[in-house]
Amino acid sequence: MTRALPRPEPALRPGAIGFLDSLVIGLAATSPAYSLAAVIGPVVALVGVHAPGVMLASFVPMLLIAGAFAALNRTDPDCGTTFSWVTRAFGPTAGWIGGWAITMTGVLVVGSLAEVGVRFTLLMVGLDALADSTPAVIALSVLLVLVMSAVCVLGTEISSRLQNALILAQTAALLVFAVVAIVRGVRGDSPFGGLTPAWDWLDPFGAGGAALTGGLLLGVFAYWGWESAVNLTEETTDSRVAPGRAGVWSTVVLLLTYVGVAVAVVSFAGTAFLAGNADEEEAVFALLSTEALGGWDWVVLAAVATSAIASTQTTIIPASRTGLSMARRAALPARFGSVSERFRTPDVSTWWVAGVAVAWYVGVHLVSENALFDSITALSLLIALYYALTGVACAWYFRRRLAHSLRDALLLGVGPLVGAALLAWLLVLSVRDLADPDNSYTGQAWLGVGPPLVIGVGIMLAGVALMLVWRRRDGRFWQERPGVAPEDADPLAA
Repeated sequence: MTRALPRPEPALRPGAIGFLDSLVIGLAATSPAYSLAAVIGPVVALVGVHAPGVMLASFVPMLLIAGAFAALNRTDPDCGTTFSWVTRAFGPTAGWIGGWAITMTGVLVVGSLAEVGVRFTLLMVGLDALADSTPAVIALSVLLVLVMSAVCVLGTEISSRLQNALILAQTAALLVFAVVAIVRGVRGDSPFGGLTPAWDWLDPFGAGGAALTGGLLLGVFAYWGWESAVNLTEETTDSRVAPGRAGVWSTVVLLLTYVGVAVAVVSFAGTAFLAGNADEEEAVFALLSTEALGGWDWVVLAAVATSAIASTQTTIIPASRTGLSMARRAALPARFGSVSERFRTPDVSTWWVAGVAVAWYVGVHLVSENALFDSITALSLLIALYYALTGVACAWYFRRRLAHSLRDALLLGVGPLVGAALLAWLLVLSVRDLADPDNSYTGQAWLGVGPPLVIGVGIMLAGVALMLVWRRRDGRFWQERPGVAPEDADPLAA
């Protein structure tokens, strides 16, 4: 009697999305309208009319790291991205830490994104009283996280179609607001007086070095998330090229969006209003929309709402795919590597990310809303860490190719290292700033320093502890050894 062969494990669905879908997901993951709303007030408070210049300067390290992602993806199109690439370059321990950082950024921010989406949706439809009800908002936010997680599990094609609709709505709303705001600002038809745009607004150094540093820290947060396009590499047509290219183009589109809207906002509102309402964060767009659009203020509310809802879904993607990739290589328990046989998506890791994110969101919210905001502030540490790791990994892994040509030296070595150095510098500055309790939302000291620093460092220490526990239980992953790119591999090939 012939023994039946074991059924192969289901894999992610190849070719589920194309380049444009991947580009849209990369854009949606950054939550452009929400990110702009959250940072524009604080940036203007720091640098005044040079806010567009700061958004331009923040683009530089993002573009350089996006180039590193594209090059590494051509050699290793793995949905674990940083986890897989840093493991190849520096070994299992560094790779595990990079994967943990990516996963925890999603856990920290998903609930907050859902809350913004819920609040702005309620404001848009005139349910202001419900938007002010904390229990109602928390319940609806949890429901939204679960719904978006279900969409992720149901299929990448469904996810991409939803994102296409949301990004179109978001972009159209931002465009309407930007055009009206800049026209009224130039005409002087603004209740704030209005300012005429000038080329020196694009000079990021105009407000001085210290102000630029603070603005860059905020700007990096605004650009963060584009790499979600690359996490879908195994599900994208032309998986070695299209996802990386989508990541690079996502940063370029974001640059145009951020600089354009920043110019419009500063032109319409001036600096005094924005600086005076910097602590309102995303609510500043709600305030401006009423003044700029009158009865059409729902347009901007819709932009922020759709932006946050879209990002609630797309932020789950990198965390779940990283968990899948880690499990496939025995860096996590095998159950995290489960792929739905019907939908061909990482079901177990997706629901785990959703569950932990909900638990974090509700638990920290019960402590205080300020503690929740402090946990989001801690994101800057994790973001800078795994981006910088990826840049250094790129230069080291392709080190044999750096002498082949000037192009290789610049795109595989100098560019990624400069991007990593800028992010490492911002990481050090973040640690310095976050150590001061006065820079936190709670205004209180935890263990003698600011709560965001305690949260960020605590999360990384928890990751190290989990890594050591798992290594003791299953050491197979730690038998891998770092390597170098093959001589015949050309990560810059079209």
